[in-house]
Amino acid sequence: MTAVRNQRAEINRRDAECAERFLCGLYASVVKPLSDLRLLISGLCALLLAFSVPIEAQQPTKVPRIGWLTGAPLSGNPERREAFRQGLRDLGYVKGKNIVIEWRAADGKRDRYPALLAELLRLKVDVIVCDSAGSTRHAKEATSTIPIVMTNDGDPVGQGFVASLARPGGNITGLSTLSPEISGKRPELLKESVPRLSRVTVFGTSTSAINAQELREVKLAAGALGVKLQYLDVLAPKDIETAFRTAAKERSDAVLMNVSGALMSFQRKEIAELAVKSRFPVTYHRREYVEAGGLMSYGVSQPDLDRRAATYVDKILKGAKPADLPVEQSVKFEFIVNLKAAKQIGLTIPPNVLARADKIIR
Repeated sequence: MTAVRNQRAEINRRDAECAERFLCGLYASVVKPLSDLRLLISGLCALLLAFSVPIEAQQPTKVPRIGWLTGAPLSGNPERREAFRQGLRDLGYVKGKNIVIEWRAADGKRDRYPALLAELLRLKVDVIVCDSAGSTRHAKEATSTIPIVMTNDGDPVGQGFVASLARPGGNITGLSTLSPEISGKRPELLKESVPRLSRVTVFGTSTSAINAQELREVKLAAGALGVKLQYLDVLAPKDIETAFRTAAKERSDAVLMNVSGALMSFQRKEIAELAVKSRFPVTYHRREYVEAGGLMSYGVSQPDLDRRAATYVDKILKGAKPADLPVEQSVKFEFIVNLKAAKQIGLTIPPNVLARADKIIR
């Protein structure tokens, strides 16, 4: 019996050794390679991840760069630039974070435009925003590829900036102040404010693209009111004082100011002072003149146009082509009255006129 038990024990030992050898072979041929493969894959993934982080860090998201081009000094119209900035903020743009604006001003000197535009082109701006017909014209001459957004142009089709308002067709689009019919409203407001009104002198700028259209509307309105008109061409700031003297000599009852140009706008305070000195009731086409001391104005809301220009910039940055973005016209008009200026010339504005004012400066 003992011999039999020993024989069985030997068989069991041999079987165990065979099983152990089999398992070791299985581990060496199958399990270990799989484990090594997993380690290899994990190592490769870690290596790729390590390389991917610096690659992403070397390729940051490009921040759009906008060029703002104006003919007037930057100090002249801060409210317009703020309106544009506000329009961008409303669309989610934050200065220095996802938008950069390069402000450039010609300071009333046309010969500065080429250098300013060359600088904007070197900076590789994505869009050029122009605040006047003059700056748009120079931008058009400088580039036919970079998108240009107008914020203030009286007749973009007539000036050759766009093929049509509905389909601009080139690299220029934006907003137009083409509303000559509102020019006829200014004589009406003057007549209501100065009941004895019988003779008005119009200060205009013949080189302006819409001067003729606006003058036609003024003449039609004046004829209906029984008011005689005298037209004086004002081409430069130096002509303003002479124009006031001529109006006084011709015994005009009031002046309708419709002069154009960056320098005119910049000298609006001096123009308002000349009006008070000459004791003329004057109505202007832009609110900035009234805020600088002028009597009254009726015209488009320029800050509204500047704010809306931001929507064009946004669309272009998102891939839209200027050629496909229709030019929009003015939709917001405002009547501003300055009672301090009225008092200085001894004029009492009737209550019914004041009731129609969008803003009264007291």
